[in-house]
Amino acid sequence: MVLTIGVFDGVHLGHQALIAETISQAKRIGALSGVVTFAGHPRQVLGMHKELPHLTSLDRRITLLKSTGVDLVITLVFTEELASLPALEFIRLLKKYLSLTGLVVGPDFALGKGREGDIASLRAMGELYGFNLIVVPPQLKAGHKVSSTLVRKAMAESNMKKVHDLLGRCFSLEGNVIRGEGRGAKLGFPTANLEIAADQALPADGVYATIASINGQRIPSITNIGTRPTFGAGNRTVETHLLDFSGQLYGHRLEIAIIEQIRPEEKFASPDKLLKQIKEDVAKARQVLKKTECV
Repeated sequence: MVLTIGVFDGVHLGHQALIAETISQAKRIGALSGVVTFAGHPRQVLGMHKELPHLTSLDRRITLLKSTGVDLVITLVFTEELASLPALEFIRLLKKYLSLTGLVVGPDFALGKGREGDIASLRAMGELYGFNLIVVPPQLKAGHKVSSTLVRKAMAESNMKKVHDLLGRCFSLEGNVIRGEGRGAKLGFPTANLEIAADQALPADGVYATIASINGQRIPSITNIGTRPTFGAGNRTVETHLLDFSGQLYGHRLEIAIIEQIRPEEKFASPDKLLKQIKEDVAKARQVLKKTECV
């Protein structure tokens, strides 16, 4: 089997290039292609970050990985025990249980305890265990290496076009619809409140033109991410108003593709002024969504 290994958070263009090469190499020698990914981020388990916001949940990541056409997606739980495994032992296990014949990596890749399994070490291991090492150059956008960190930075700046360019698709949030405080309904714009994981990476607070998907149906929508300062400081929430839609959403799972920021979040002097602004936001969202090519 030809494998590529990593967290693949976001499954961005850099990840997609690794997987495409893995599939290509596997077809060339008549082998299966596989992606090894991890439940639990190595940097988090190793204490290198107290909080590392993820771009995609594990379930979403696995779905995206499978959609690339790779034959197998193997998920390993990243634990301290796995982190302490020497690189040579990890490779030996891949050879034993997954019949490793090829390994596709990026130039900065390393595995094993203390990241001892760098490119030079892996080449030597390839000769020892009979697998081919293929190093894929990084994918560049505007002269910058595509990475999950670069995607998070673009999101923090509300640059959703750049996010989409780095991912090769729309950025989406997903979660179950839970009951909120009902303020949107009182203003005539009922919202679906998404239950979002605490470590989910989010764009900067603001109002966004979005596309909601529920049960396979895509619905134009507008989404507020933030603390709703007009009504006093609160928890950060993701609330979506589906345009031209009526129906019960509580308990359903909703996916929201975030297309473009309409404006940053702001505090209004009164609910009436907020309502006036919401109407303007909806009109602008409709215009944005008419011309979007994001899928």
